[in-house]
Amino acid sequence: MAKRIALVLGSGGARGYAHIGVIEEVEARGYEVIAISGCSMGAVIGGIYSAGQLESYRTWVCQLDYFDVLRLVDITWNAMGAMRAGKVMGKLKELIGDICIEDLPIPLTTVATDLTRQREVWFQSGSLLQAIRASIAVPGLITPLRIGDQILVDGGLLNPLPIIPTVSAHADLILAVNATAQTHRPVSLEELLPPDEAAEEHAREAALEAQGKGVYGWVGGMRTRAQRMLNGSGAPIVPEGREGETERQRATERAWSKLDIMLASFEITQAALAKYKIAGYPPDVLIDIPKTVCGAYEFHRAEGLIRLGRHLASQALDRYEGKADGGQSVISEPPVGKPAN
Repeated sequence: MAKRIALVLGSGGARGYAHIGVIEEVEARGYEVIAISGCSMGAVIGGIYSAGQLESYRTWVCQLDYFDVLRLVDITWNAMGAMRAGKVMGKLKELIGDICIEDLPIPLTTVATDLTRQREVWFQSGSLLQAIRASIAVPGLITPLRIGDQILVDGGLLNPLPIIPTVSAHADLILAVNATAQTHRPVSLEELLPPDEAAEEHAREAALEAQGKGVYGWVGGMRTRAQRMLNGSGAPIVPEGREGETERQRATERAWSKLDIMLASFEITQAALAKYKIAGYPPDVLIDIPKTVCGAYEFHRAEGLIRLGRHLASQALDRYEGKADGGQSVISEPPVGKPAN
């Protein structure tokens, strides 16, 4: 009889692609997924999987290159956020339609944060698309979702790894994927992959670096798009000397620099909160995706991150299944050392 498993899929931006690889490994081993809880990117992957469209989504994201990702950015000058996420949500609607959470074959909980009441909001019924949109609204980056008097933003603000919603599922084991994991030293995606897969990923990353599209390139690309909108031209802004640059363009540059700092700060907070959630409700299996493997917004690196998720899931489940034979459960060790204090 297949073991019943509950999945906890954490926030982490692009690193959340690793959730796809984890799910693939879980399915390959014959586990029955009976419950999912997800936050931010974890809400996206969990919702799509429960709706039965993970393979279609996987195919799409693995075809995205750096410029495809930038084309999905719909910049707004709304004071509540830098982009609307309308294009991304439009694609998700194509995949999953207007399904309600309570109609999904696998029970799902997505987590958002209500800024008005300063508390978590769990979506366990109603529109799946609305629940996902609320959970991915990174403060300052993606505009909040308003529902009545609620102003909803990314669940990672309070709970980047929502373990508690899965406890009532009474699964044989709870598997949590922490995509904001801290490590005692920076570790790259290539270091964690098997040698043959690491070589392929290194070649792809070298090509991106040659184009100046490495870590945080996504935010830099958004900045450039915003400046092009300001001068009403498709021509790139050339920084040398800053000749002819308007005061509004300089103000935009300063605003994006502040956004860079704010996003980095948000990531640090999420990593610390995830540690507390794990300490309070230890899952049976914990898969740590170090936050240094890629920038949170490098959404053009899906293939390597999916491979990483499957590889780390295989290692963690091997350890769990070995211990379980002796009647014990185990929390997997982080892939590189212990998280920093």
